[in-house]
Amino acid sequence: MNKSSTIAALGAVPFPILLVGKDEKIVYANPSALGLFGEGLTGRTFVTVIRKPAINFALDEALRQEREERVRDRLSLGAREMSVRVTVSPMPAEPGGTLPHGGALVVIEDITALEEAEAQRRDFVANVSHELRTPLTALSGFIETLLHAAKDDPVARTRFLSIMEREAARMNRLVGDLLSLSRVESEERRRPTEKVDISAVLNGAIQALAPVAEARNVTLLRDGEPGPKRVSGDPDQLTQVFSNLIENAIKYGARDAQVRVTLGSVEHEPTLRGPALRVVVADQGEGIEAIHLPRLTERFYRVDTHRSREQGGTGLGLAIVKHIVSRHRGRLKVESEKGKGSRFIVYLPLA
Repeated sequence: MNKSSTIAALGAVPFPILLVGKDEKIVYANPSALGLFGEGLTGRTFVTVIRKPAINFALDEALRQEREERVRDRLSLGAREMSVRVTVSPMPAEPGGTLPHGGALVVIEDITALEEAEAQRRDFVANVSHELRTPLTALSGFIETLLHAAKDDPVARTRFLSIMEREAARMNRLVGDLLSLSRVESEERRRPTEKVDISAVLNGAIQALAPVAEARNVTLLRDGEPGPKRVSGDPDQLTQVFSNLIENAIKYGARDAQVRVTLGSVEHEPTLRGPALRVVVADQGEGIEAIHLPRLTERFYRVDTHRSREQGGTGLGLAIVKHIVSRHRGRLKVESEKGKGSRFIVYLPLA
């Protein structure tokens, strides 16, 4: 392959690539490499571009020992941090070619997203294991007690069975939410096309949650524009979104207070680039500190772990809400201030 053909081929590769001569000076950088490190790479010594001992050693091995080396490292490029997998391969001499005296080919692959996904998978498995271990440990302990020490004690048996029922229900809710999250994620790229009246969905969710509100002496108020308001959506998933948000407002807002659900229209929502419906679920609770707001939709993230578990929460509700809203090409926004309650706002593009 002649020099122009080599450069054309390397220029088409989507990964950053550097050709380095025997003198460790860069002979060629493809467009991806120029985008990553900046212009003016040709003629510079490799170590002035990448100052990483492991990568520099790999280059030295490829040039001196003619041995291919693979290295995983992190690069700091201004404000950007990235994990990379670098492959350094020896290149033979090409009289009249790009590397007349030989050199090395350095290929840089960005694996930041891959490592983040792996970290999320590990965290997810650890969280699920932790969430299941607690009720399972309790169940095992009570079963052992019922088989031995409390075998003939009807009062203890009734109390323990009641606790076991509660713990089993907790595990059942967790498994149900995990299945729901998995199902929503698998459908996230398929946009629903059915026309759904959001006004009817909100009325149904409020009616279904009336007993929960009554138990905490919470008044559910429905405000906003009258009449049907339609979006393209999945009615079951949208019911799940607003049921979750209203139930959270009832459970984590203040007792003897109000939860207000407001439906309105927006002529132009900048993020959605068009007209949208806006649903606001507002409580009168103690509010959420600003530090927690960006992480509320993370799986298993809880502002108050003890209180959440007492209320039967699994830590997955808002993650499910986020994915459903995303599937509907909408946007979820949270506004809160300590001592002034919280507002969960859902924007959905109009049908």
